Amino acid sequence: MNIKSLLLGSAAALAVVSGAQAADAIVAAEPEPVEYVRVCDAYGTGYFYIPGTETCLKIEGYIRFQVNVGDQVGGSLAHPNDSDWDAVTRGQVQFTAKSDTEYGPLTGVIVMQFNADNATDQEAKLDSAYLDIAGFRAGLFYSWWDDGLSGETDDIGSPVTLHNSIRYQYETGDFYAGISVDELEDSPFYDGETANNFGVAVGLGGKAGAFSYQITAGYDTDNEEGAVRAMGTVEIGPGTLGLAAVYSTNPNAYYNAAEWAIAAEYAIKATDKLKITPGVQYYSDYGVDGSDFADGDAWKVGLTVDYQIVDNFYAKASVQYLDPEDADDSTTGYFRLQRSF
Repeated sequence: MNIKSLLLGSAAALAVVSGAQAADAIVAAEPEPVEYVRVCDAYGTGYFYIPGTETCLKIEGYIRFQVNVGDQVGGSLAHPNDSDWDAVTRGQVQFTAKSDTEYGPLTGVIVMQFNADNATDQEAKLDSAYLDIAGFRAGLFYSWWDDGLSGETDDIGSPVTLHNSIRYQYETGDFYAGISVDELEDSPFYDGETANNFGVAVGLGGKAGAFSYQITAGYDTDNEEGAVRAMGTVEIGPGTLGLAAVYSTNPNAYYNAAEWAIAAEYAIKATDKLKITPGVQYYSDYGVDGSDFADGDAWKVGLTVDYQIVDNFYAKASVQYLDPEDADDSTTGYFRLQRSF
């Protein structure tokens, strides 16, 4: 028997076997249809439908590298030292979910932040988490006192502006007004006791052509003191002029740097990519002496430079000089690289 005859015989045998078992052949199930991600353009760019739902989701964030300079800024989060420089890295991601309801869009936001002073000294924290519907917001979020001018010189807010809060805010295209009840358990000024009370803040603001404005006030029930702030910007020439003033009855959770202060800046749009912002601030009765403001005044001047390297990637450098009447002067600053997505 030659090879040709052997191959022909094998093929015939296989054909007989295949024919005999044709009725018992296994038929593979057809794959389930795949639902591809659909773009959701009802709430702006970047949203997509969560598969199988009518909820739209947006994922965004940034990666930041920063070198801080100044007196005793070095060391780690747990073990500070007297070094005059320190490099830090941050990653932040935000999830925003929206869906239509009979009361308008239902919004949920979660912001996670990760900070690293070095490979072993790191922290992860919940930076914000809240729900929002029909002007009502509840959860962990930043208050109106977190807002400020565009540069880095102004010091017109509280060191702690992230609270568990309930807020209602009415908004139109160019105007908003609202009221917020804030838990002040993490107040920066306790007046000799552990803070475990609440504050009430109000805010209103808007735009009128090239002019924008904001008025914010807050009353700290723990310290029984309050503060009020007015802030405005207007486009003049090649830049934007910003002015702000703040007054505090005594140190409290909403403002505790001075009895009153005024700040000014001019953000110069030098090119499409370059912005230069000089700023100045004056404090009256700067600092805290026991439960009251101190008697000395202070001046602060600074310069901030922003440069957009490419889309979603920019560099920022800032230097600030503070000269208190009753304390040593100081110079601080930083250089930052940030990629947003």
